[in-house]
Amino acid sequence: MKTLGVKNNFLAIDEKYSSFENSEIVIQSVPYEKTVSYGKGTSKGPKAILKASHYVEFFDEELNRELCFEKGIAALSPLNLEKLPPAEAIKKIYESTKNLLNKNKFVVTLGGEHTISQAPIKAFLEKYPDLTVLQFDAHSDLRNSYEGTKYSHASVMARVAEMTKSIVQVGIRAQCREEYEFIKSNGIAAFYARDIFSSVSDKWHKDVINALGKNVYITFDVDGFDPSLLPATGTPEPGGLFWDDTMNLLKKIGESKNIVGFDVVELAPSKAHPASDFIAAKLVYKMLNYAFINSRICIT
Repeated sequence: MKTLGVKNNFLAIDEKYSSFENSEIVIQSVPYEKTVSYGKGTSKGPKAILKASHYVEFFDEELNRELCFEKGIAALSPLNLEKLPPAEAIKKIYESTKNLLNKNKFVVTLGGEHTISQAPIKAFLEKYPDLTVLQFDAHSDLRNSYEGTKYSHASVMARVAEMTKSIVQVGIRAQCREEYEFIKSNGIAAFYARDIFSSVSDKWHKDVINALGKNVYITFDVDGFDPSLLPATGTPEPGGLFWDDTMNLLKKIGESKNIVGFDVVELAPSKAHPASDFIAAKLVYKMLNYAFINSRICIT
């Protein structure tokens, strides 16, 4: 497995902690962008996240640990999908993820548009048949097809729903009638942003956790955040999630469930909003810390 050097990998960590052999965590970059429908630039998201991560502190003061040195984090060279049609690109991402899981790695996938998430989710479902897919997103992404293709970013969760109906959505605030009716008829747990903000205290946290099974895969579309926090995304929607509340939920999930992997997608880097890159990089590291919240093994 070819990994990125210190100048380009996650957190700019030394080879001792970023080689494939020494790392329990592996980050695969998937700069795929074919069906964006408003703002463009998601293909540049993975590289921007890795670059911005060089300014994220190794030490997490909340959890009193330096996870990167405990577990090791290997950032792989980006998958080359440029000339592949959608079905073949999805297959290549799936095969890469499956290969990494067979090597007992904790796999993080960086997109790229949200379309890519169906590929790692398929691989994870094969390993964890009881998996719950937890989706942070402004949009339901449950259209059967959009703009003439079933491989649209607006249809990714419809493809996931063909594999499992164990889906929990958080932060939703934009959908069509088709998606609304699909959620109701298929028993998908959808936590709408307006309901979250009108709930009493953190009761919605408990409701989300109760909707999850033991094993959880998280797909995090960064437009789930409010655009006042993270504006550099393809389709920003007002009324979104904020940092502390979201991190508190992720921490509780890590404490009570088994986060088996995750992806972060839909960052569209913008020179006008460079902080978005850093926030996405910080999100990746915080999610890793929460995924390993009950585990401490140091590399020697």
